[in-house]
Amino acid sequence: MEAPISTRQARLRSLLKARKLDHLLITHIPNVYYLTGFRGSAGMALLGEGDAVLFVDPRYTLQAKDQARGVEVTEAKQRLIEAVGGWLKTSKAKEVGCDDSSLSYATWRALQQAVGRRCRLRSAGGLVEGMRMVKDPFELGLIRRAALLTSEVFEDVRRLVKPGASEMDLATEIEYRLKRKGAEGVAFESIVASGPRSALPHARASSKLLKKNEFVIFDLGAIISGYAADMTRTLYLGTPDTRARRIYQAVFDAEKTGIKAVRPGTRAGAVDATVRRSLARRRLDEYFTHSTGHGVGLEVHEKPRLGRGDKQRLDPGFVVTVEPGVYLEGFGGVRVEDTVAIGKDGPEVLTSSPKEDWIIP
Repeated sequence: MEAPISTRQARLRSLLKARKLDHLLITHIPNVYYLTGFRGSAGMALLGEGDAVLFVDPRYTLQAKDQARGVEVTEAKQRLIEAVGGWLKTSKAKEVGCDDSSLSYATWRALQQAVGRRCRLRSAGGLVEGMRMVKDPFELGLIRRAALLTSEVFEDVRRLVKPGASEMDLATEIEYRLKRKGAEGVAFESIVASGPRSALPHARASSKLLKKNEFVIFDLGAIISGYAADMTRTLYLGTPDTRARRIYQAVFDAEKTGIKAVRPGTRAGAVDATVRRSLARRRLDEYFTHSTGHGVGLEVHEKPRLGRGDKQRLDPGFVVTVEPGVYLEGFGGVRVEDTVAIGKDGPEVLTSSPKEDWIIP
């Protein structure tokens, strides 16, 4: 199955027409890939009612001609933004939207200078990101594969978790095995944090050696054909005491509650509130220091955000994480996270690694 590039472009053109925009300038590379299929690290696209142009520098001309669909590939002889401005200056475009959420002020100014008074530049930030929130079957298939691979690799590496193993060695092993099994890359720098360091939500793996009677957090994700998965599991080395068991059970229950709440029509902020209420019943909500989740797709963190008060309604086709955590300074932390697809009938958990088997005696 190929990415439905033509369908996406047609949908964007409808949105542009509704906003009375002649063209949209796309500069954010994930958005360029989403709308053209081009996977290089530099390029800009202009899409309008009768035009679709991909501007690349000479490094990417052959790659763009091979990968891009539904666009005319133009090799820029100068800076990309100057090539775009020159094209617009000779076009019939009057109103041009710019994805200013990813466009620097300096680039905006350069584009204004290039087009002069020929056309008016307008803010259209988040237009493509809004489209990307609803995943099509092609995208869902890739995210499922990424989630499956992520789960498989964690189960492989779990066998290596023992006292004396270093966080860095385990993180390296995760990333090696992800690529060895078919991932084109990792969605982010893999997290392995143990003991008191597990209370750092975004801890980097260190040279610290794992010890008995402490938590170990693993946060990992594979990329398959540009699409990411995201999963966190927490293990305990040794025999957990009452406090450790209480904390793990509280986070585990909060995640289950949050996943059940991820349904069509629910507001993103309501999912976050549901998770916090679950932790509040155990008097642990004050130790949950980040949002409940985020969208996953071409970027490991994208819209929507499952955070306090977020009004975004969840729709079928959204893929999000649910990742409550409790972090206690000097003691350690617990986080459990899954990548979840929202279907018409409710949530589908894509990351399949078990969460009940969390103790390594």
